[in-house]
Amino acid sequence: MSLRQFLDSAERGSLSLVVVNRDAVDPVQNLLEELFAGQPVDVDEREIPDEEGEMVYLVEDEAVLASSTLTELEKTILLVNSDLYITGARSPEELDLPAVLRELDGVQFRLRGYPESNKEKLLLITISRYIEGVALASEGGTHRASFQRLSRINDEKGTRRVYEQLGESPVDTHVYGIPNWTPPDEFGVTIHGGRSQEYRDSWFVTFVPDSAADPHAALVALETEPRVWDGYWTFEPDKVTRIARYIQREL
Repeated sequence: MSLRQFLDSAERGSLSLVVVNRDAVDPVQNLLEELFAGQPVDVDEREIPDEEGEMVYLVEDEAVLASSTLTELEKTILLVNSDLYITGARSPEELDLPAVLRELDGVQFRLRGYPESNKEKLLLITISRYIEGVALASEGGTHRASFQRLSRINDEKGTRRVYEQLGESPVDTHVYGIPNWTPPDEFGVTIHGGRSQEYRDSWFVTFVPDSAADPHAALVALETEPRVWDGYWTFEPDKVTRIARYIQREL
């Protein structure tokens, strides 16, 4: 078994994001289309009389699964860049994930980082920060996150601040990566260092709460070539728990 098997188990039907009665300027629509270009999610635009304008619907096999305003997507992902999260200018607790992004769970994406794309990888960053926010808002549980290189925690101001907060919280926090940095003793997290392929190529963030009734969340991504990631996320408790158990057992 490997982390790849969790990715390959992701199966969803035909999905579309439909922008209804758009008033926003063309560049905003272009950003949305660019974000999902080449992905298993189509972006469409429709004029529907008597429907509220500037809404985005997630549609699967003609059924509406979720809706968000275009403004919510602009504030979360379309008109921001990764520096907002990396520098800590926006904390995970401030991130309100639009419903149409949340409901894309179970979709396997292939996403490119900079300079190939300015936006695609931001999907993974946004979901990662959201999961960290879920952990910070909880009253206890286990959080696991990989960084490829542990030094990334220290190099990114916003990331260091988040994991200092998690270390001080009631959440049992574990971090994984090539051991090229050792946090100070007061950091409050458990370090897992390694140099195997899954340490070098994986990006995962999981949270399993103490209470089975509380929110679960997991993101798994693998770097298949330089700056290209296969990734997906899930909020289904059984799937999240299986991913977290694999990481606990194998890494």
